[in-house]
Amino acid sequence: MPRARDLRPRHQQIAADLRDLIMRGDLAPGAQLPSTSQLVARYSAANATIQHALKSLKDEGFLDSRVGKGVYVRDRQPLVVDAAAYIAPEPDRYRYQLLDVTTAAPPADVAAGLRLVPGATAVVRTRVLFHDDQPVELSASYYPADIAVGSRLAKTAKIRGGAPEALAELGYPQRTFVDRISARPPTVEEAEALDLPDGTPVMRQLRVVYSDNERPVEASVLIKGAHLYELLYRQSVAGE
Repeated sequence: MPRARDLRPRHQQIAADLRDLIMRGDLAPGAQLPSTSQLVARYSAANATIQHALKSLKDEGFLDSRVGKGVYVRDRQPLVVDAAAYIAPEPDRYRYQLLDVTTAAPPADVAAGLRLVPGATAVVRTRVLFHDDQPVELSASYYPADIAVGSRLAKTAKIRGGAPEALAELGYPQRTFVDRISARPPTVEEAEALDLPDGTPVMRQLRVVYSDNERPVEASVLIKGAHLYELLYRQSVAGE
């Protein structure tokens, strides 16, 4: 069977190569990129193609131009996806903007995660998470209607203490959660809400939170721009 060919436009291929060099540390923060003429020679590409590739990386936050000096790698640390059910707002760092609170039938994978019967509804809270005033996550959190209707979860207002506190008040403390993570191109809504550079994929987390007796009490769809994030896994290795 013949190997698949990379059919992306040449500027995307070049941007991918430079992005890889930056992410693995071979082009360190503060390092100056080779000149345009050197990049033209290295990649056997036209000047305009190199400029297009560099613009993509600038839009993603990897590079920064300094007038009269050249193009440099920005000191940009990725946002590490933390294994936490809730990120508490921090002044001047993390904050949430509530977009909508409604009651609706959830998507099929969310309904399955919450073990809802066909036609059942859930309270949905849609939000944008900002980091240093940059939108970094679009989330939709679903709560079974039989739990959430009439509670703070269903009110069109921010929840003091967050959803974990509201669920605990209802007798459903959060005990564990399970994440399923995938990647795909963004929808129009996601690209606009997160101000994504052209061609940037998103990470999609489907998170199901369980209370006592493995009762699912929350399912969230978390959408993140893949250019900003890094996944971190840590687990103890059992001895023989």
